[in-house]
Amino acid sequence: MVSKSSQNWKYVIIILLFLGWSIGNFDRFFMNYAILGISKDLQLSASQTGIVLSSFFAGYALMQIPGGWLADRFGFRKIIIIAVFAWSVFTIMSGMAWSFISLILIRFLFGLGEGSFFPSASKGIASWFPQNERSRAMSFMLTSGAIMGVLTPIIGTQSMQSVGWRMIFYIAGAIGIIFVLLYVFFLKERKGSTVGITGITGITENPAKSKAPLREVLKTPIIWNLFIAYFAIYAVQWGLMAWMPTYLVEARNLDLTSVGYISAIPAFTGIIAMLASGYILDKLHEGKDKVIAAIFAVLTAIFLYLMAFAPNIAMFTVYQSVVTVFMSFNITLIISAPLKMLSEEVVGTANGFINTGAQFAGVLTPMLIGFLVDAFDGSYTVAFIMLIMFALMCAISLFLIGSKKEVPTFNENIS
Repeated sequence: MVSKSSQNWKYVIIILLFLGWSIGNFDRFFMNYAILGISKDLQLSASQTGIVLSSFFAGYALMQIPGGWLADRFGFRKIIIIAVFAWSVFTIMSGMAWSFISLILIRFLFGLGEGSFFPSASKGIASWFPQNERSRAMSFMLTSGAIMGVLTPIIGTQSMQSVGWRMIFYIAGAIGIIFVLLYVFFLKERKGSTVGITGITGITENPAKSKAPLREVLKTPIIWNLFIAYFAIYAVQWGLMAWMPTYLVEARNLDLTSVGYISAIPAFTGIIAMLASGYILDKLHEGKDKVIAAIFAVLTAIFLYLMAFAPNIAMFTVYQSVVTVFMSFNITLIISAPLKMLSEEVVGTANGFINTGAQFAGVLTPMLIGFLVDAFDGSYTVAFIMLIMFALMCAISLFLIGSKKEVPTFNENIS
């Protein structure tokens, strides 16, 4: 039986995860605005800019599966503390970059540092929250990204003009170090949760002798569908986030201050959409949620087309806000599905694998857009067409998920 104090502490845990993911998202998102100054200072081409934006995701993607496996084996608390410390150090070092190569290396290491936070946080949510509350808990944590999507454009563009991009990286890194101390004192594992792998009896085995069944996770068709869907929807997400500031300046002729305020509008919409999606998903019957998400992915493709050919910046912003609403529902569904389908002891591993798809998209999409913009003499039309194709890929993958597919009980496969 779970004590009342333990039930209440789950709210402390989710707030800590929310705050940590907020600073992590700021560190990531700010680069999309800092790159305007960095490209000028370091004289980067569009292709080089794309490589810089993708270098973070290369490291981040590599740490998804190891990060989830480590959280399943040693507990989410230790891994999160290490992750926050590591990314804070490399955030500070981002402000010290002196060349194209140094920036790529630093951002790659920053990605490695941050990569284990999300699968570890998924493990923490599965540990502290009952199944029928996990979508809401996950959507609350993910809302930090939407909130930072509102604040980062405003804070980032204004501060770049006052103190410069280097100083912002120093300040953000220092705040991250403070969060490390906060986690050391207040982040806790739930008593009786599975640190290591739990057998059918519920008795925790020695984690040194147990292995999260990644091989069994990879045999599950639903996991692959979710992997592909998450890759595709995040190809759209990262493509828009990484290149939208540059697009608004170069293609729509906006100044930096206007870019900050306009970029905040769709992000604000995303806050509401993310919170609502978690509540709705916890209420929907299994199977119906995936069909709705697939339809939303098709609608995402339609509104991306409207964005590409919007006659003015007002309509462009409206269309982008609608795209944000549809993507918020898809993102919440995909990443909370394993928390409901799988047993707690493999959630970190499964979500680490699925989130790897999203980060591969982060590696691929910014670079591809950079190359396409260079290849088509500064035109972004082909880049939008590519994002539309990714949205349709997400829809197909979600449509292929059948509600009656069996999900294996991984405990049975562990010796």
